[in-house]
Amino acid sequence: MNTILGLGFILFTGLLSAKLIKRINFPAVTAYLLLGIVIGPSLLGLVPGDILAGSGLVSNIVLGIIAFGIGQNFSRHHLRRIGRSVLWISVLEACGAWILVTSIFYFLLRQPFYLSLIFGSIASATAPAATVMVIREYRAKGNFTDTLLGVVAIDDAWCLIIFAISLAISRAIYAHMVDPYFLAKVFLNSILSISGAFVLGALSALLLSIFYRFMRTPTDLLILTMGVVFLNIGVALWLHLSVLLSSMFLGTVLVNINRYSFKFFDSLKMIDSPLFLLFFVLAGANLEMKILGGIGILGIFYLIFRVAGKMLGANLGARIASAPIAVRRYLGYGLIPQAGVALGCALIAKSDFPEVGNMVFTTIVATTVAYELIGPLFTKYALRKAGDIIV
Repeated sequence: MNTILGLGFILFTGLLSAKLIKRINFPAVTAYLLLGIVIGPSLLGLVPGDILAGSGLVSNIVLGIIAFGIGQNFSRHHLRRIGRSVLWISVLEACGAWILVTSIFYFLLRQPFYLSLIFGSIASATAPAATVMVIREYRAKGNFTDTLLGVVAIDDAWCLIIFAISLAISRAIYAHMVDPYFLAKVFLNSILSISGAFVLGALSALLLSIFYRFMRTPTDLLILTMGVVFLNIGVALWLHLSVLLSSMFLGTVLVNINRYSFKFFDSLKMIDSPLFLLFFVLAGANLEMKILGGIGILGIFYLIFRVAGKMLGANLGARIASAPIAVRRYLGYGLIPQAGVALGCALIAKSDFPEVGNMVFTTIVATTVAYELIGPLFTKYALRKAGDIIV
């Protein structure tokens, strides 16, 4: 199967699978992942190698577009309405998963502290892609939806900081070289990386606003928006900054400096659905089935206690912020998906800490597929119980 034939096959069968699975009230993203697993190299092998090789390109583009859209929720109006809740919930749900998974691995599973700390830090990550897909599919609207989008958007910032510090501590403990100055340097580098992503996103937003006045047609606006979003993603990769954070800051700054910002976000909605489909199908296709049998007790405990940490932390944060009852009860269910950032952290652990990195990467890949399969179902459940969708 050649590349173009393969792309057509993926888009066509992806659409059909989403229509079929919708009959049993499953979100489309679940259908895409299942389809990817079935047609991937581990089973039927119907995905051309050229397309699989381009998975990284597709992932960066789609995650950048998703993060750009999430930035729209950080307007001054939204922040005044839900800012306090988002801050408290995001901090405590990220730290809740980090602390609980680290504690369980160390005290209950008797794993080395440096390994437990790495697993705990990766557990703090959440995947915005699946959450956004479910919200858009069911046209969810309301305070609960806004809060959920805000939390998953800012969650990755906390994860990057937590992981950078945890990896530095773990490597120092493993090498018996606990140097406080080294840890301070790593923390400072993390802050600089996030600051760099903000500067890049802000400059990209200014570029969009400046050239907006010269756009005469919706087609012009779409090309301009895609061009600047792609430039932002490309420069972030070139400078080794976070694609997610730089794209999110692009959307955040844009929505606060341009009164017509909604036109930029709406223009991308015309073309992003096929990209989302391709992204999730390829995510499923890249799973090696043999990995599933090797996750063992570590994977099972990671699956369970990451979710428990997220839900406990989200509930505590919502109570402290005096959030509505629906947010306290159900927001944790919307934080179950985990994908891009977690896999990125696992890849870093694999390359920077090879002594344990392979075990970490194998476990995270397998659990990520499980989370992406069940996560959208729980997100849909939470949105329905909160009253933001009627299904």
